[in-house]
Amino acid sequence: MHAIRWRNQRWAGRVGLGGLGDAEWIDRFGKFAPLEGSLEKPLALAYHGHQFQSYNPNIGDGRGFLFAQMRDDAGRLLDLGTKGSGRTPWSRTGDGRLTLKGGVREVLAAGMLEALGVYTSKAFSLIETGEQLARNDEPSPTRSSVLVRLSHSHIRFGTFQRLAYGGDADGIGKLVEYCIRHYHPAAQGADMEASAAGLLREITAATAELAAQWMAAGFVHGVLNTDNMVVTGESFDYGPWRFLPYSDPSFIAAYFDETGLYAFGRQPSAVLWNLSQLASSLTLVASVPSLEAELGRFEGLYRHAFRRRVLSALGLESNGEEADLALFKIFFTWMGETRAAWPQVFFDWFGGAASEARAMAGPLGAQYRSTGFAPVREALIGHPPDRPERLAHPYFRGERPVSLLIEEVEAIWAPIAEADDWSAFHSCTDRIEMAREALDHVQG
Repeated sequence: MHAIRWRNQRWAGRVGLGGLGDAEWIDRFGKFAPLEGSLEKPLALAYHGHQFQSYNPNIGDGRGFLFAQMRDDAGRLLDLGTKGSGRTPWSRTGDGRLTLKGGVREVLAAGMLEALGVYTSKAFSLIETGEQLARNDEPSPTRSSVLVRLSHSHIRFGTFQRLAYGGDADGIGKLVEYCIRHYHPAAQGADMEASAAGLLREITAATAELAAQWMAAGFVHGVLNTDNMVVTGESFDYGPWRFLPYSDPSFIAAYFDETGLYAFGRQPSAVLWNLSQLASSLTLVASVPSLEAELGRFEGLYRHAFRRRVLSALGLESNGEEADLALFKIFFTWMGETRAAWPQVFFDWFGGAASEARAMAGPLGAQYRSTGFAPVREALIGHPPDRPERLAHPYFRGERPVSLLIEEVEAIWAPIAEADDWSAFHSCTDRIEMAREALDHVQG
């Protein structure tokens, strides 16, 4: 049994696969018949990684593989990688499969993040495969699926760590050259040391941008291990993710994150720590001072990106650094004190003054009319709206935004599990697409 549960037609069109019929789609993305002109055989890749900051040299693609590579309509090299496609040499004791619930959760997370302007892998295909799986963290037996994600790169920080662990300076050099050629041409230097430092510079900038995107979106990845970060600064691999219900720096996504290592507010420091492990791997081909200089740029890059991304999430233009930071201080202080619903507040005040009447008439109108909110309102309406014409989109005619709080995700899954009813899932993905069109975040 193979049943298509999700097909990303928009991105399929961008990579020239939009014309595949259902049977051919299943052959390619459920049974993995090779795509013409791409890889003849899938590649299951080995890598190392710090998992919750403990080094593990025994990991790799344990339930997936690199299936194909292609160019999109902008000429970028893109990968099609699987999750749940069965055992590989790196599976250890696992069965290499993905639960259908896990696949549904990844489709929702990737779609929502894309709508919110986060540079993320795309859920390209989700096919239910018919097996019954045994799992400890959800009722068993449970349904099985295979996910295909479309991403810009498969080169993880842990890919470098594996080569460094073996002292393979030549391999590190070749990997640096590959990443510069395909992902970061601006990193090219006069020699290998300059190129390696240049590559770290570009990866640091991309990763700082990603951390700012997560924070502005109120997203908690949950498992920020070095093997879950790639050289393009692309978000991927959604397991125990959560979106914030309200502003809370200590909010965690994974029940097993007992110390809060990857809590919402600690994500920027976590990715900087991971960058330092990447830099350590590059010491085989570059000097420590040159690499430290690039790492030292992270904080400034992150602060700049955070300011820009929060303004983007609020649909506002900058009033200059001082005014922007004053807005953030009063806004996030109020959010933390009141525990106002994070998704609702950003939806209500998208565009600032241009949305004031809409916000006041919405579900949180009473809170917005309180004296405590008055200085927040003043700061919001003091920033000019950015492209206020977006507010004419039908998405903003509703009272509430699309959101993916944990109880909402469970409510989407329940009818699938109980009655194979996919209507709530499709309704949610339709609304996510509507939000993506309405918000139309400018990337960069």
